[in-house]
Amino acid sequence: MGFLTSAEGLVAGAIGQAMAPPPPPDITQWCTDNIEFDDRSPLPGKFNIARFPFLKEIHEVLSPEHHCREVTLRGSAQFGKTVSVIQPTLACWHEVMPLDSLVVHPTHSAATEWVNNKWMPMRRSAPGLRAVFGDGVKMGQRDNTLNQETLDRNGSLRVTSSGSPADLTGTTRRLVILDDLSKFETSEKGDPEYLAVSRADGFEDAKILRISTAGVKGTCRISAAYDRSDQRLYHVPCPTCGKKGPLTWENFLQNIDPEHLADAHFTCEFCKAQIRHGDKARILGMGEWVPHNPKGDHPGFHLWRAYVPQRDWASIAAYYAQVMGWTRIEAGSSKNADASREDTTEREARTEQVFWNDVLGLPYEPATDAPDWTELRDRTENADPGARLPIGTLPATGFIFSVGVDCQQDRTEVHFVAFGRNRRRWTIDYRVIPHFIGDVECREQLNAFLKQKWRTQLGLPVPIDILSIDGGTFTDDVWSWAKSHPWSRVIIVKGGNSQNGPLMAAQKFERRKDGKAKRAQKRAFILNVSQMKAGFYSNLRKEDPERRGYVQFALGLGDEFYRMISSETRKLVRNSSGVTTSRWDLVEPTRRNEALDNMNYAEAGAIRKGWHAMTDDQWDLLDAERSAAPAEVQGDFFDADIPAVATRAKPATGERRKLSEVLNTHAD
Repeated sequence: MGFLTSAEGLVAGAIGQAMAPPPPPDITQWCTDNIEFDDRSPLPGKFNIARFPFLKEIHEVLSPEHHCREVTLRGSAQFGKTVSVIQPTLACWHEVMPLDSLVVHPTHSAATEWVNNKWMPMRRSAPGLRAVFGDGVKMGQRDNTLNQETLDRNGSLRVTSSGSPADLTGTTRRLVILDDLSKFETSEKGDPEYLAVSRADGFEDAKILRISTAGVKGTCRISAAYDRSDQRLYHVPCPTCGKKGPLTWENFLQNIDPEHLADAHFTCEFCKAQIRHGDKARILGMGEWVPHNPKGDHPGFHLWRAYVPQRDWASIAAYYAQVMGWTRIEAGSSKNADASREDTTEREARTEQVFWNDVLGLPYEPATDAPDWTELRDRTENADPGARLPIGTLPATGFIFSVGVDCQQDRTEVHFVAFGRNRRRWTIDYRVIPHFIGDVECREQLNAFLKQKWRTQLGLPVPIDILSIDGGTFTDDVWSWAKSHPWSRVIIVKGGNSQNGPLMAAQKFERRKDGKAKRAQKRAFILNVSQMKAGFYSNLRKEDPERRGYVQFALGLGDEFYRMISSETRKLVRNSSGVTTSRWDLVEPTRRNEALDNMNYAEAGAIRKGWHAMTDDQWDLLDAERSAAPAEVQGDFFDADIPAVATRAKPATGERRKLSEVLNTHAD
């Protein structure tokens, strides 16, 4: 016998179901339902929060229903912030409400790369994103523009760069994400961080996510945001005593043995038991975020490489050992060109600042000034005889011989520097040509320097490998001379205003006086002189000749040279937008800085020849070639006829082949 369902009950149930609020948005669940890493990933397969337990609380505060307005995430590079934080946050917000969102990157190229290589692949593969934005194809063409609409036309995503003030104004956005915030540069039209954040002023329930690796201490935007946050660190239990604490770099550093890098580990602060990499997966699952600044005004998280599952702790120790010069960097066995370029890029990046920023996720504190010039002079003049080089003499070891040239109206100054293994460098000589770069006498002298062969300590004749000349002033005169030499031998450099980015970047085009563009011919480069000066001054303070980065000077350079080489100091200043930046000023108004500038130019030439990228095997080739005694009888010091116009700087006027295959490979 059957029974009819009450019509009244059905109606009431349907009304109740319609009136019930939807389940709260859950970013972690969205990741589980939508993200699957392919075979190219170090962790292929569906997203599993058990591998990334530290992300759950970050996802919770980024939810549209969490009360906080701002969230800061400072971390190391390559921990999955784009795939596991930025894009799921965008997707979850767009799923649950009509939304206009904004993602800001440091540069236009970074914004385009994010859309093409990260956002669009997830948009095509994640069911949740396809339901909101579609499969990314419109009328047979991919929709990879920087402005994208949802399928119901009830929402939009704008992707732009911090260098496009016009794109940061004019529209309101409920969700604003600032990616790689530390690399944002202030322009004449205002502070891009402030402009982007102000887009959310019209919404009481807006969310602003700042996410980035760190930069330079004092000017680092992400660290400034983290400092005013509640400063959460992820505490994990000791496998022995169970007491919890954060995994810190200071703890790890004291447990690195240079002879046994694979044994690197942490030590419990309470019971002193060892915490091994094999314990990581288990203790991360039992960890928790703990605020270290409870009075902070918003949630802030610090996350570094020790926590991520993709890399083991031994790799951190190995990276640090390479930065410190403890271990050799062998040439890769791969014959794949792309792999070789990746290896070269990674070797170039192995600097102390990159390690501090990209591995530890911490701001790097560079040197702000040089030692007193008298200390530098006395350190050279009073050194043991075996540790000193006569002026004009090259070391009997592997080196890249690079020259920096600075052009002034009434003179041209030339700095001769040898760059060796383990980031060491030697100033060989410093000359002043009392002529303008456009004068025939000056050009003849520079040409003679390039023909000249200099002697090592054992008498081996060696020519200059590369010359870098400043093209920021007297540009046409510099170009007309430089083009008379191969670009592999003479390059043109110019100091840049940026305090972020690479030390050296190609200058693609220049303009002639007639307004027409001319190609740079692989010859022109923009230098990050701020970072170069900071790195040089850090090394200048090292007193042990065996230390990585040690700087050595030839005998007899004169007082004015040392005054010039230590002539600047780094100061923190607030610009017109209220943002703290840094600048380099002269220590005294009467100081000259040509020797310091020329050191940067010479370093650029060495980098161009592979100084930062060469493996120990390649340095061994240079050692064998340039530490040999000459086969011929020792000749005169100069092997070329040199016009007698160049002089060493004087206090009154301003003081003063396997081998080619290795160097030219890097120049290419």
